[in-house]
Parts: sequence; C-alpha cells; structure tokens
Amino acid sequence: MTTAAAPPVDLGSLWTLPGVYAPQADTHLLARALQAEGLDAGMDVLDVCTGSGALALLAARSGARVCAIDISRRAVLTARMNAARAGHRIRVLRGDLTGPVAARRFDLIVSNPPYVPAPYTRTARSHGPDLAWDAGLGGRRALDRICARAHDVLRPNGALLLVHSALCGTEETLDRLTASGLRCTVASRAFVPFGPVMTQRLPWLRAQGLVGPHDDTEELVVIRAERP
Repeated sequence: MTTAAAPPVDLGSLWTLPGVYAPQADTHLLARALQAEGLDAGMDVLDVCTGSGALALLAARSGARVCAIDISRRAVLTARMNAARAGHRIRVLRGDLTGPVAARRFDLIVSNPPYVPAPYTRTARSHGPDLAWDAGLGGRRALDRICARAHDVLRPNGALLLVHSALCGTEETLDRLTASGLRCTVASRAFVPFGPVMTQRLPWLRAQGLVGPHDDTEELVVIRAERP
C-alpha cells in the first residue's frame, strides 16, 4: 500500500480551460490504482467527475470503452477536446454523477469527486471554478451519493475506485460502501502537502478539528469497492 507520494503517472499532454480541475496528486494516486486493474479492450469504464478527462484517457489507452461525466460545461468541453487531441473515442456527457448512465452497467468506475470541506453549504451548481473541489461542511456532499449509487451501476465483479482526502472520513466511506453491498478496502494511501484551497482554509479546518495545529500535509486514500 502506498504511504508516500510516488512519481507522477504519465497522463500525456492535457489542456484545461480556466476553472477546470487540472491533474494533481489525487489524480496520480488514482491513476496508479487504475493501472493496477489491468484494463483491456473488453471492459466498459466510467469516469465520474472527469474534469480534464485525464483518467478517462488513461483507460482509453488500454483499449477499454470509456464514458466520462461531469456537471461542469467547461469540464465536458475540456475532456472532449483532450480526447480529440489524443485520438481516442470517449463518450463525454454532462450531468450529475452517474445520472446520465443510470440504466447502464460498467466493469470499472473511477471517480475523483469534489471532497474539500467548505465553511458553507449549497446545492450542486453547473458553473464556477469551486465546483471542482467544494463539497459542503463535511466534504461528503458528492462522496455519499457516489457510495449510494455505485452498486447499481456496476456489473457483478465490477469495481469502484474512489479517491478522497482522509479529512472526509475514510471509515465513513468504507461503511457506506459496505452497507450498499460492496466489498471494499483502502487500496492505497499517500501523504501530500496541502494545496492552495486547503491552505487558504486552514484556520477554519483547524477550528473544526479536522486538521491539527501543526499539520502541513493531508492523507489521500483510494478506496476499492467490488460488487460480488
């Protein structure tokens, strides 16, 4: 299990519109977990909260059939442009989490959803750069909904790979996925320096008891959940 930041994965040349989440440490941690799945041309892969499309493109390079979803119009455009530039056929849809493909089933779901705790609550919206990271007071606004929906979008023996900060509650995610009927474990972990958004919110995070007074890193986790 990874416990320190490993070298970045080669995600190719990616272009991002302003306000679209560019690949960072969590993307690379999830990309390594995706590579470990041994993708092949017979698999159907879903990338939820695709952002730049980096993970969708990584899956497509293996020959897998890939669908990617994001609620942000700019992210959808970015992912489509990156797929076209790379010469890969990826179906990129705009919508809320798994909503656009609720009737389909996949062999593998990957997701790097918004998970940064925010000192306010609001409903999901379709614009604004903070859409890529803000996830409500506990950081679980998207995570809980993914946990609730993943089982029904996976084929038997299919798996979900989900990355988020341990600040959001690793055990909470494991418990919710288990309760939904999935077998789950923490596949990898990494400690990384706080990024710009987390650094800006440190006073509030410390006041909430989410971050210690001397902490300067956060733990990222990739959770793997399999449908029996």
